[in-house]
Amino acid sequence: MGTRWGGVRPLNLENSKCMKKCLFWLLMLVSVNMMGQEAHRMYCELVGTGKLFSTKVNVTVDFGQETSYWRQDADQYLVDENGDKIKFNSMVDAMNYMGRRGWVFEQAYVITTNQQNVYHWLLSKAVADGERIDEGFTTKDSYESQEEDADDGEEVDANENEKASKKLSRKQRRREIMTEIYQ
Repeated sequence: MGTRWGGVRPLNLENSKCMKKCLFWLLMLVSVNMMGQEAHRMYCELVGTGKLFSTKVNVTVDFGQETSYWRQDADQYLVDENGDKIKFNSMVDAMNYMGRRGWVFEQAYVITTNQQNVYHWLLSKAVADGERIDEGFTTKDSYESQEEDADDGEEVDANENEKASKKLSRKQRRREIMTEIYQ
């Protein structure tokens, strides 16, 4: 019995079908995983203005969030975990802060208004689906919102504690009445 194709035996048809099915399911699994982790590019803008009689700059961040007409950028500056304003020595200092949080420099331009330079730095970051754009930093506005949410939660906890103590006091009164009756 000679073999065809110079000593190479043809594949068994049953093994070929099995191989095709395995390859199909493997490719499906890989494509589903890749679709679930797809990242897209998001942008934010650092806006810096010089402080009067200081070498430091006031920096606000704009990532497309909704702002009040009256307050506009007043609450869009960066704060630390205690809600205190983060002070930057320069725009490069602010960029280094954002760079440590995954943001990449894209473009910068300066506008002079009322004899004061206003620095605009455009940054970008690859953000996966489900990830927040402001992950890793907090603005004054978002800090205050978190505080309000925490206060609302404490009020709910206080109300629940009050209800629980009323239930407990009712149970205690019932026990006292029951002990008086059966004594």
